[in-house]
Order: sequence, then structure tokens, then C-alpha cells
Amino acid sequence: MVENTTLFSETQKFRQYWLIMILLTPSAITFYGAYQQLILGIPFGDNPGSDSMVALFAVVFGFFFPALILSMNLKTEVRYDGLYVRFFPFHLSFKRFEFDEIASYRIVTYNALRDYGGWGIRYGRKGKAYNVSGNGGIMLEFKNGKNLMIGSHDPHEFLDAMNKAARTA
Repeated sequence: MVENTTLFSETQKFRQYWLIMILLTPSAITFYGAYQQLILGIPFGDNPGSDSMVALFAVVFGFFFPALILSMNLKTEVRYDGLYVRFFPFHLSFKRFEFDEIASYRIVTYNALRDYGGWGIRYGRKGKAYNVSGNGGIMLEFKNGKNLMIGSHDPHEFLDAMNKAARTA
């Protein structure tokens, strides 16, 4: 057995239709305002900003903010030497959870808004959560009393890999 052998790997991205619409609406308004003011020479809005401010807004809200949201992803790997989780771009490297730190784990069905207040890296009444979409995941209960819920599109395969790796730990 090789300790870094990957038994389960999953990458989830924010690709919900409603999220794309939320991102595109301010982008479209920003680009329209930049086009109107910078290209057509017509001030945008009742109290227009300077051309440099409009250009800055176009770059930040038109390109960087949507690129940041669309680059976010949750990568989960189960290996024989632990559970690895990375929520890019907030975690530049994997966070490793060793099996001897984990008291128990189980499949859960959750409601992201009700249980954790939304998606991403969240803190709720049930503990910390890393979730991107869906309503299934694995709840880890650590020996120190803390909980971590990791969302998954395939919690049964995730659980099977955890069981296999934990038996050999």
C-alpha cells in the first residue's frame, strides 16, 4: 500500500445557473457603463465617477470578481494517510486530516442556507462546512469535539473510500 494512493477524488466548482446570472448582471452593467462613458463619452449615471474610476470598476467587477468566483473549487481526496481538502483560492495547499484525529464520520443530507448560511467555507450551528452545491456530504466529528461537513456529489463513494482508508490507518 502506498500512503499517497488516492482512493477518492472529487473537484466541485460553482456552476449554478443562478450564480452565473448574479455574476453576469453586475458585469454587464459595469461594461455598459464603461462603454457609455469611456467610448461614447456620455457620463454614466446621475453622479458619474471619473473615467479612471469607471475603468477600475470595469476591470474589478467585470473581470477579476467573476474570474475569482469561477475559479473557486473544492477538491477532496481520500488517501491512505488521511483526508485532504482544498478550497481554492482560500487554501493554496491541501489541508490534511489524519484518521486518528477523526472520532467518527457519516453521510449527511444538509440544507446549505438553513444549516450553514450558504455555500463556501461556512460556519453554522452544526459546525464548519466546505460546500459548493448539492445537499449531500460527509460529516466529520473530530476527537477534539469539532465538526466539519464536506459537501460531495457522491457521498457514498466518499464514505466507501473513507472506510477503506480508515481500516488501514
